[in-house]
Amino acid sequence: MMDPLFRNLYRNRRVLVTGHTGFKGAWLSTWLLECGAEVSGYSLDPPTNPNLFELCALNNRLKDLRGDVRNFASLEDAVKTSNPEIIFHLAAQPLVLKSYESPKDTFDINVGGTVNLLEVVRKNPFVKAVVCITTDKVYENQDWIWAYRENDRLGGHDPYSSGKAMAELAIDSYRRSFFSEEGCTAVASARAGNVIGGGDYADYRLVPDCIKALMDGKTVGVRNPECVRPWQHVLEPLSGYLNLGGHLLKPGGRNFAEAWNFGPREVNGISVRKVVERIIEIWGEGEWSAESDQSAPKETAVLKINWEKVTTRLGWSPVMSWDQAVAKTTVWYKQWQQLELKSGTTTLYNHTVKQIHEYVEAARKAELDWAMDQKS
Repeated sequence: MMDPLFRNLYRNRRVLVTGHTGFKGAWLSTWLLECGAEVSGYSLDPPTNPNLFELCALNNRLKDLRGDVRNFASLEDAVKTSNPEIIFHLAAQPLVLKSYESPKDTFDINVGGTVNLLEVVRKNPFVKAVVCITTDKVYENQDWIWAYRENDRLGGHDPYSSGKAMAELAIDSYRRSFFSEEGCTAVASARAGNVIGGGDYADYRLVPDCIKALMDGKTVGVRNPECVRPWQHVLEPLSGYLNLGGHLLKPGGRNFAEAWNFGPREVNGISVRKVVERIIEIWGEGEWSAESDQSAPKETAVLKINWEKVTTRLGWSPVMSWDQAVAKTTVWYKQWQQLELKSGTTTLYNHTVKQIHEYVEAARKAELDWAMDQKS
């Protein structure tokens, strides 16, 4: 086992990850395992085929508990069974376009599931800390040119965004109403940008759509090439979540029980066009074309988030440029293609861990505070 960042914070700690079979949940679970944590996961079956969870054979490495966050009894049983010191809550319906197709399910999962978890924690106070993962899309679109800060107004036009904003309100309500006293569970929320990385196979997402088309030798169809987003590699926000979780677990952790933005180095964001063109360049072949669908739901043209707060108070800063994030992501998929792996192998686990290790080393070489603070 490698000994990457956060080992001193999470070694031998009992950690529960909800949504561990999803893209970000699988990456987070892998990192925690490499830190020596006792990892349990609670989730539905993997949402896609293939998927990172099975490609890395994580079911053989952690306590794999299956269930729906909408099922309170099942969720409470999982928490009692895993007896975690800290919970990372990632279970969600994560797609904007799918939220238009299934709005009730989206609200039930993203709002009701979060409330269920908070209620389980309220009834089972042995949990020391909770990090609830929401999204940068929780902010009401003001059509302004600057980046959103944590104290800006919450809102959302589509069911996904508004549901995540509602989840944030529920988190804040529980925090003020039930977790405000010294010694209570420290509950924080984390809002990240548009996350990319190897192992994402979801529909309606730019990078997986690009990779699928390139592997099939098809033209990449792009819905909104001029939209600007805060693209960041998955390891960027995960390092932030782990950093935040560590602060919550320390004495005085409730001082960090609030909302936090984790964004990329390019605060002004990068266009979809640039990302697609860079993926094709690294892949070595392919082409793209704009798709026009008048019936498609409207998406926000520009979205930016400000992460000055985490730099000032948590010592966190991003490591990769958008170009490096796209390159590392594309290389992961090239490795997967070359190995022609489908499931049940540890090879991609090792490849995934290698990227975590490279990320940690890059952070240390850059002498970033959040990385150096954890070095033994």
